[in-house]
Amino acid sequence: MSMNIKNSDVERLTRELAELTGETLTTAVSTSVRERLERLRGSGADGRTTQRVEQILALGRSIAPSLPEPWRSRDHGELLYDERGLPA
Repeated sequence: MSMNIKNSDVERLTRELAELTGETLTTAVSTSVRERLERLRGSGADGRTTQRVEQILALGRSIAPSLPEPWRSRDHGELLYDERGLPA
């Protein structure tokens, strides 16, 4: 099966990617499509779950240093569960 993509931006980007990686145009496209499919398949039905989780974790890491003690070093389990392990 062959494809004929008539989009100058796609062609330019593909050539740039192939040049940077030293791959052929076909390999650059194939690798890119495979990598994107892997990300989407592993990230939930809408393909955005993994990205959203990464954004939330990054936000938490950026906020954590500004929290006062004892909140900064506190285990989340202490906040969420009681002494019997049940939700607080």
